[in-house]
Amino acid sequence: MTERPRFATYTHAGRTSYGAVTDQGIVDLAPLFPQWPTLREVIADNGFSRLAEAASKRAADIAEAGVSYQIPISTPEKLICVGVNFPDRNEEYKDGQAAPGNPSLFIRFPRSFVGHGTALVRPPESPQLDYEGEIVIVIGKGGRRIFEGDALDHIAALSLCNEGTIRDWVRHAKFNVTQGKNFDATGAIGPWLVPYTDESQLADIRLTTRVNGELRQDDRTSRMIFSFRKLISYISTFTTLVPGDVIVTGTPTGAGARFDPPRWLVPGDIVEVEAEGIGTLRNTIMDEQP
Repeated sequence: MTERPRFATYTHAGRTSYGAVTDQGIVDLAPLFPQWPTLREVIADNGFSRLAEAASKRAADIAEAGVSYQIPISTPEKLICVGVNFPDRNEEYKDGQAAPGNPSLFIRFPRSFVGHGTALVRPPESPQLDYEGEIVIVIGKGGRRIFEGDALDHIAALSLCNEGTIRDWVRHAKFNVTQGKNFDATGAIGPWLVPYTDESQLADIRLTTRVNGELRQDDRTSRMIFSFRKLISYISTFTTLVPGDVIVTGTPTGAGARFDPPRWLVPGDIVEVEAEGIGTLRNTIMDEQP
């Protein structure tokens, strides 16, 4: 096993399963734990340690190159995204306003995401497909009105997101971004889940996004306007968080919309979102097929 266990959902030979990603390949674990059909049930039963123990005793079953990665939690009850969570991102709006007192939130549907290694799809309705590299936290212990001081105890795992956005569609209405954030297969989550261990794992992660090797976004979690603690506590004020819920925690400055002229993603581009201690989420771009 690598230093930190990594657990992925994937499809191989027509079967979707989950397992541990090691330097030698994939250890297929789902058949060993029929009580946990997906990683969502593993999380609900606090089962990562059992997965890690089982994986440590087995050789890889599948070459990594032979699998198709899926989003790690295929059917989360909630998938909540955070907008404007880095200082430079707030300044992009050039409205003279200080950082807001509470986070901006919106919802995405699981169908709007694909897994690592799968192409993001540019729809025919707009060429303005943009990238947003973000860190994902997955809830392990549910709760309502969670105190900030206890919030990190509710995290099960970390992952990465390219929160792909159709820019002109986020402005189709007066205040609503839902449309531009939910085109099918325009974003990605993965490649895997890294179990959460302690606060040091989150304190100062470097997060970068590269397009065709060019560094476009680069910031650190220590500079987030709203901490992971704050996000969990605030969100749980109005909705009960449950195991497997996904929170996408915000992107740094440097998205394609902020260039002059804008630099939208086009077919053949390669987008890589990378974070220390988590890994690299890599996707190409393709046009939607008729």
